[in-house]
Amino acid sequence: MPTDSLRDFLDQQGARFGDVAGVPVAHDYGDTTAEYRALTGSVALVDLSFRGCLAVLGGDRVKFINGQVTNEVAGLKPGQGCYAALVNAKAKMQADLHVYRLDDELILDFEPGLHDTVMARLESHIVADQVELVDASPHFGLFSLQGPKTPDVLVSLGLSLPGELFAHTKMSLDDLEVYVMNNGRYGPAGCDLYVPKESLAKAAERLAKAVEAQGGCLAGRRATEIARVEAGLPRFGADMDHNTLPPEACLEARAISYTKGCYIGQEIIARIRTYGRVNRSLVGYRLDAGLDAGTQLTDDYGKTVGTLTSVVDSPRFGPIALGLAKCGSETPGQVFTAREPAQGRATVVGIPFT
Repeated sequence: MPTDSLRDFLDQQGARFGDVAGVPVAHDYGDTTAEYRALTGSVALVDLSFRGCLAVLGGDRVKFINGQVTNEVAGLKPGQGCYAALVNAKAKMQADLHVYRLDDELILDFEPGLHDTVMARLESHIVADQVELVDASPHFGLFSLQGPKTPDVLVSLGLSLPGELFAHTKMSLDDLEVYVMNNGRYGPAGCDLYVPKESLAKAAERLAKAVEAQGGCLAGRRATEIARVEAGLPRFGADMDHNTLPPEACLEARAISYTKGCYIGQEIIARIRTYGRVNRSLVGYRLDAGLDAGTQLTDDYGKTVGTLTSVVDSPRFGPIALGLAKCGSETPGQVFTAREPAQGRATVVGIPFT
């Protein structure tokens, strides 16, 4: 949630706020198309301070989190990170996470509205472990630079992009100490910056000027959702939820290690890989205009075969969506029909959109 001073700054930039999971989020700054073009063609500054953030402390923190998530954490060195899913014993997702290993703690970054879920899940499995969970969101805000000119903005600020995906380091932004994380959230180039809460407005103003100098601008959630859907990246709360198995959201390559030690839900995920396919999977759709998220899709026989989960109007591709398709209906080129609440057609395409 933005501080008062940050909210004042964003208001001055023309931010129009909406509610996401009970917190105010800048949906746009008056021109979603321009914001999208900055994200995809130059660089954009995105306020992500509404996201959840937990710090994991204690001598057993690495071993403990490694036993909770789907990806390899034990092998991370300080300054490295990964993307992972948090699943229950039935391998159903409870959240997706960015995990960063700092020198003395782990940072977990996740979607808004999931703090209580993630905290309760982790706390319930602390037995004799030397682990402490601390809500870090009151202490730090999160900005993100996204787009191909992200490295140029960082250089202009005396910063640099850590080398590999999810690599991170502590740097100085003028007189502010910040953490810079390599994280292309909506495409190949991007980074996150964790900034002390009391300095958010000052940092936002500095970053905005550097972004403007590279031909970019601030971008809100409407623009980032377009870029995310084009990139074929599912979002928890939209394309995946508490009933989703990670392979259904096509997270195998990004979020699952099949060689790590035991973790909660591992047996089912391993069984899926060994013995069969999931019953549905994430796909892209090109749409007729007027279809919305939640729309059910049917085949020529009237059988429901898919669901639209994230729908956007892309300046590049027109109406497109991410959605789920039942096994056997995920082949690109198949055309399905929507009849309620709006009529239209949806064609399966590969993701990312090209």
